[in-house]
Amino acid sequence: MQAFATWKGGFEFRVEDGRAHDVEVDLPVDLGGRSIGPTPVDLALVALAGSIATRFAELAEKHHLAYYGLHLALEADPGGRNGPFERVHGTLRLRSRVEFAEVSRVLRAALATCGVGMIFRRAQIPVEVAVVVVPPQSPEAAAAVAEGGVRDPLE
Repeated sequence: MQAFATWKGGFEFRVEDGRAHDVEVDLPVDLGGRSIGPTPVDLALVALAGSIATRFAELAEKHHLAYYGLHLALEADPGGRNGPFERVHGTLRLRSRVEFAEVSRVLRAALATCGVGMIFRRAQIPVEVAVVVVPPQSPEAAAAVAEGGVRDPLE
């Protein structure tokens, strides 16, 4: 695993993962940047969301937990002197016929084993995610969402 940061000017950097993926990072305008991309701290929270969601999907597949939509929303409480985050909390909304208890069990396993979550635990930043199971849509509702006329309540 590798990472690279190349200065573009001011507080702007192109960061790369060594596998042909990159993103521009910057500071917000009020901190002297131009806000052309997320801050590195923003990316830490985004990485956590991606790690939890990916690990959940891996475990759901392994345990034959069928779902039709997944939306994970995380929010970090500012940490003050102890670092950028005091705690992270959020909600996993899953469109599925699976019972709440089973979804919760898979989410607990995902939280315990996702790579970025392990980093947050070692930093003693609590991560709490609630579960909401949403029933599958009727074919008519799915068609309305697909046509763009109605917003999916999962999101």
